Amino acid sequence: MSFQDNLATLPSIDHLSGLDVLSNGETIHHIPAAPGKLGSLKLYHALAQEFNGVLSREAAEHGLALFAEHVADAEANPGKHPNIDLLFKVKAENLNLQLKALTN
Repeated sequence: MSFQDNLATLPSIDHLSGLDVLSNGETIHHIPAAPGKLGSLKLYHALAQEFNGVLSREAAEHGLALFAEHVADAEANPGKHPNIDLLFKVKAENLNLQLKALTN
């Protein structure tokens, strides 16, 4: 399935203002509820729900599968897709980060 098809299956984010990714309680990455970022916010929010707020290697692998066709572009162009780059990093370094949804 495509990224858009995958997004259609994920929970609503209407109640969110953004999502923070934390390491040891410190925010290291932020995804705002802003145009151009809503797909990533929806995907990361779904990961937070499915994996109990933990961005682990397993969660990152699932996230990469959901990003679908955008993963190849992210691999070819490091820095172009920071939300995908973070999943690559979590997977490669076997990290366990916290996902914190920010409500309106």
